[in-house]
Amino acid sequence: MTISVSERAELRSAVGELLADKCTEQDVRRVMTTDEGFDRDLWRQLAEQGVLGMLVDEEHGGLGFGALELEAVAEETGAALLPAPFISSAVLTVALVQAAGTAEDRKRLLPGLADGTAIGTVAITGKAGTWTPDGVGVRADADGRLTGEAHYVTWGQVADVLLVVARTGDGVGVFEVAPDAERFTRTAATVFDPTVRLSTFTFEATPARRLGSAGWEAVQRALDHAVIASAGEQVGGARRIFDITIEYLKTRVQFGRQIGSFQALKHMAADLLLELENATSAAQHAAAEQAAGSDGAAGAIALAGFTCAEAYEQIAMSSIQMHGGIGFTWEHPAHLYVRRARTGLQLFGGPRLHRERYLVSKGA
Repeated sequence: MTISVSERAELRSAVGELLADKCTEQDVRRVMTTDEGFDRDLWRQLAEQGVLGMLVDEEHGGLGFGALELEAVAEETGAALLPAPFISSAVLTVALVQAAGTAEDRKRLLPGLADGTAIGTVAITGKAGTWTPDGVGVRADADGRLTGEAHYVTWGQVADVLLVVARTGDGVGVFEVAPDAERFTRTAATVFDPTVRLSTFTFEATPARRLGSAGWEAVQRALDHAVIASAGEQVGGARRIFDITIEYLKTRVQFGRQIGSFQALKHMAADLLLELENATSAAQHAAAEQAAGSDGAAGAIALAGFTCAEAYEQIAMSSIQMHGGIGFTWEHPAHLYVRRARTGLQLFGGPRLHRERYLVSKGA
């Protein structure tokens, strides 16, 4: 489904208004210390707005939107540091069900993911965290039983739609595991960023059923959507902490002058703005290429994958320095953005993998 630029702006504005009201810094700090790590009431409201079903086909209760709408909304969720399984469930899981599942799988799983009554996650990589076929740490036997470990499973503790990427006799397959399956253990991981929960899944001849017959190509399509959403969140987060920093430079007075008038800080801010605009262009270009089905989509997504992650970290880290002493206190929001930025450097591939994919796309 294609919507106009103005309609896309209205969607983004509506999400931004909801998050401005229900996902303030105080809300984030409160929610991230709870057992579940997210606000189910806000989750329900995001579902009512259609955010959780953006990528779901209309016949299964979604909006049938694409990458452009996803990236635009993700900029808002990233700016607000939304602590919720948005990318895990509404992006990665939905995209994988649509790419790998049969018509019956889609009919059974997508409506619940779209209306928020189900929460999904995908277990993809092993302990090395490479997010490649070689890095898959779970294997499936001929009867579909799974053995091994999957690490860095996003929001694995709260998910009830559990998809697992596993090695098979003919490559890689996608399997569904019941939350109460025998010989299946999920363990909450210690995280640097409490707004993004991670788990380790352990399987010991755990019964599972395969979704369709697709292999790694379906997983990669789902990961591409996750990278686009992550890039949008990184751009949104970077812009928000940049704006907070610039406002501080305008109002903080030292030696009788606004510190924003100091030449060193002016140059620093200008460099960060350039990084921010480059990252924004990369994220939006990747979404546009994916939406158009362009042959250059893979390269554009890879470019966004490392450009946005690295720009976010640089801007967030610099914001602490530019705030001076107050920026080094835990009470300042800059630390929340730094933690989210650092997490984004590791999930769904990381800059090194994205650079390699970019070079391959260019024939290097």
